Order: sequence, then C-alpha cells, then structure tokens
Amino acid sequence: MAKSSGVWILPFITAWWWLSTAAMARGSNSTTIYDELRAQGLPVGLLPKGVAKYSLNGTSGEFEVWMEEPCNAKFENEVHYDSNIKGILGFGRIGKLSGVSAQELFLWFPVKGIRVDVPTSGLIHFDVGVADKQFSLSLFEDPPDCKPQVGLSSFNLLTPLVSLQSGKFMIVSDGFVKYILVFMNNLVFNSFRLRLVVKVCKGLPGRK
Repeated sequence: MAKSSGVWILPFITAWWWLSTAAMARGSNSTTIYDELRAQGLPVGLLPKGVAKYSLNGTSGEFEVWMEEPCNAKFENEVHYDSNIKGILGFGRIGKLSGVSAQELFLWFPVKGIRVDVPTSGLIHFDVGVADKQFSLSLFEDPPDCKPQVGLSSFNLLTPLVSLQSGKFMIVSDGFVKYILVFMNNLVFNSFRLRLVVKVCKGLPGRK
C-alpha cells in the first residue's frame, strides 16, 4: 500500500518541480522582457533594443538582462545601459535597479528604481538617489535605438563626464577639466570685449 501511494505522489512532485523551474527561469521561451514589462503595467521602452537574453524569477520578481553591448539611448535626457542590468520587477515598479544611469546636465546618476504611481497621470518616476525625476510615459512607448557606448576620449568637450558615487563627485574623464578651461577662457574674452565696448561708448560724442 505504501509503495502504491509513492507511485501516486511521484507525478505530483514532478509537476511541482516543473512549475517551480518554469517560474524561476522564465525567459527561455518566446516571451520577451518587453512582454514582462507590459504585463507589469510598465512601458516597454524602459529597455532599449539590443537585449540578448534575460531571466526572471516569477516568484521574487528578480530579473537580469544581458545587452549585446553597453549603449546609450536618448529620451529627454541621455540614458546609459550597462551590458548587465539587474532589478526586482513588480507591478508598476522596478526596484533595486542596477546597470542604468541617467544624465542630468553634466552629471551621470545611477537609476535605483522606476515606478508608475498612477497610470492615468501619464508620468513615470525615476529614482536617482538624490532626486525623483518625472518623465512623460509617452517617451517610453517603444524600445529606443541604443548607440554603442562611446569611448571616453571621444566625448565632446562640452559634455564632461561626472558621476555621483556614494555621495561624492568623481571626474571620470578630463572632459570636465577641459570644459572649465574653455568656460574660463570665454569668460575672460567676454569680459575684455565688454570693457572694450564700454570704453568705445565713453568716447562717443556727448558721452563723458
């Protein structure tokens, strides 16, 4: 009798193992990470084109995305994607995000989380640690093209690279130093030009 019970239990154990494995290793079938985002009420354009593969734990929501190569995409601001992106996917949000950075002026901030509080508001929030940035959901309707990461030496001097790590500013290229030098040079030149204009104006008839 005990042996017969074991035979009946075996199929249930097998089915349970198969379902658990499928839940913890989604991404191996025809479903894409964009489908997973859409199913959680998030726009598919949060991730760019060029995703090589992904994995998703259907129980915990932990996911990992492998890009073909590091790249930058353009929304309102420049967004950088590392070759490996991790986070926890939940309905209307992504928490503990790593591998994504957003540019603000001359600074690069790591994006730690993304959320959509009220879908009808048309807004999406990016948690960059020091601030909460709001963007229009319409910017992320489709996966954007993502240009391969440009080498540091190839960046324009007017785009200095500065990142915020652990509350400290860290210059990651000499672009910022060169930018300051260009700025100071222009400041001196404009100051000289202003003094010249004032001097000429004082020399005009009727001026003292």
